[in-house]
Amino acid sequence: MASDKSTFKQLREDEREVRKQLIIRAAMELFEEKSFHDIGMRDIAVKAGVSAASIYRYFPSRDDLFVEALLQDINNIERRLYKRVEEGENIEGLAIAVVDYLIDNEATFQMMCHFMIRGELNPQALKKFNGVQRYFIKMFDNVLRQTEGAENLRLNTQAFFASLAGVVLTYRNFPGHTAEEKRRAMHKLALLIMHQSAIDVLEKD
Repeated sequence: MASDKSTFKQLREDEREVRKQLIIRAAMELFEEKSFHDIGMRDIAVKAGVSAASIYRYFPSRDDLFVEALLQDINNIERRLYKRVEEGENIEGLAIAVVDYLIDNEATFQMMCHFMIRGELNPQALKKFNGVQRYFIKMFDNVLRQTEGAENLRLNTQAFFASLAGVVLTYRNFPGHTAEEKRRAMHKLALLIMHQSAIDVLEKD
């Protein structure tokens, strides 16, 4: 009997996780169709094929939902960066990889900007996002430490990533240029930031 209860509990937990992932995927898909600020919980419910009321059983607010989605996407970034390191990618290649990921994953970039700019997040969502930030910076730092030459450069991870994000934010919608031209320009700026960081360290030494 105890085993039956345990199995039933596991099934319920599995079902709950499936529904959570369904809701998160629906939210991420909506980013391809609408602006971040035009997406409400009702839109997500319709996309996921569930009632709006049921979403709140999994996520207390829209921000809680987006933080959870952002964390999962950061796990995707982590896997990609570590794979590149294993394949022998240098630090210049990683800088380009981060810029490309932010360009190609609009939902991730919009969520990051949303949470970094807004100051009125509910305490629970803010606590989760702060945890996500710490996790990402630590992950990025660990990746850089495994890259050839990273220790000699002694890059400030937070400044480095903030600079790359700033490049994408500034030039992603730059008028009068094709998407490929903008991407190439952002690549050049990312490499310039990386090289300048190295020069600054050498001058201090």
